[in-house]
Amino acid sequence: MSEMAPMPGMTHSMPMRVYYEDTDAAGIVYYANYLKFAERGRTEMMRSLGFAHSRIAEETGIVFTVRRCSADYRAAARLDDALTVETRIAEIGAATLSLDQQIRRNGETIVALDVLVACVGRDSRPRRVPRSLRAALMQPAPIKPPIVQKTP
Repeated sequence: MSEMAPMPGMTHSMPMRVYYEDTDAAGIVYYANYLKFAERGRTEMMRSLGFAHSRIAEETGIVFTVRRCSADYRAAARLDDALTVETRIAEIGAATLSLDQQIRRNGETIVALDVLVACVGRDSRPRRVPRSLRAALMQPAPIKPPIVQKTP
């Protein structure tokens, strides 16, 4: 039986812009790039809590890997669109994080993702979510990150 329990719904928001490299010949974001946008959102959420992936791996030997992901593509983003990647903690399990991610343009969800991230050791075996990270993720207040944009 799963040890997952509903969390208060901490949300992290990351603004970003669509660059030429993100699009196809028609100037529409290539579908796989939304997965990259979501990954950046999860990474910046962790970083804003003081848990850079590189530091966690170095100090504990723990890394995070996507175990399951489903995406509902509702509308296309285009070159130069300003987007927001919102990441909400849905549940925290013993060795997993369940996340609800929304990629939005002008407040409208254009892609909705449900992501299950597994916490594993260097040997790829499951490891418990570190206590300090669990405590930080259980914060009910939204976190306001600095604006982070990819440099060309």
